[in-house]
Amino acid sequence: MWQHNGKTIKEGRSWVSTDGIKHPSNWAVWSDEVKKSFGLVQVADSKTWDNRFYWGWDSEEKNLVERNIDDEDATDESGNKLKDEDGNQVVNYGLKSIAISNTKTIARGKLSHTDWYVIRKSESETAIPSSIATYRAAVRTACKTIEDAITACDTHAKFMALHEVPLDGSGNPTGNALISDWPKEI
Repeated sequence: MWQHNGKTIKEGRSWVSTDGIKHPSNWAVWSDEVKKSFGLVQVADSKTWDNRFYWGWDSEEKNLVERNIDDEDATDESGNKLKDEDGNQVVNYGLKSIAISNTKTIARGKLSHTDWYVIRKSESETAIPSSIATYRAAVRTACKTIEDAITACDTHAKFMALHEVPLDGSGNPTGNALISDWPKEI
């Protein structure tokens, strides 16, 4: 990563140096010597993190700050609980609530393309093909299994483990991560 006068310069964008010179958007192709001659300084990229599970690094960049797995009441900087315009408590949703909501959305999407069979059955008594009924039942079962696994997580590590793809002894995937273990679409 390159900076000029403490400001990060993004590749593919032009920038203006402190002496007022506008540099082109293709500056990244310059040699390191040319970049340095224009006052650019190479700095180490900041540490990365998986933002599905962490907010980022603490101020000393020594420890990752975990996202909460459980919901919590929202508060202001003084610790007072925040209410919405109707007087209801504002809630900061935890990873588990967000994951359950996402799971329900995925299940709804997987079922939606076969919903017409159910409507047709309701309106005209035309049977739902057994393969469709079996698939829909498998989606609902998978949804419940995933939701139950999410709900059972009582630690951050257990929640993260739901996202791990099982591997064989050679490091090859042997299935899906539990959180995304859905039946094959038909």
